[in-house]
Amino acid sequence: MRRFHIALAVADLDASIADYDRRLGQPATVVVPGKYAMWRTGILNFSINQMPERAGMLRHVGFEDDDAEGFTSTPDVNGIEWEHFSACEQDERIAAIYGERIGA
Repeated sequence: MRRFHIALAVADLDASIADYDRRLGQPATVVVPGKYAMWRTGILNFSINQMPERAGMLRHVGFEDDDAEGFTSTPDVNGIEWEHFSACEQDERIAAIYGERIGA
């Protein structure tokens, strides 16, 4: 499975979770209260971070790819970070960065 990944900064995590649950038609896969949420749909890996000073801004894009080995992050010619990782690698990074979480 290969999913496009997009990460955004949001002002209010709880309000954003409610909005994106509705827009994506499913609840968040992972929630770190007050900090982070992520959804895995059939084609999309979408994450948000509470960063009021950057609300509405793109953080990075990339691909969740079952065949990926490890985690890579490189900027494109426009300076946008592109990540490439497996779902397992992302889950491990979420746990390492945020610790406590709800879901996956």
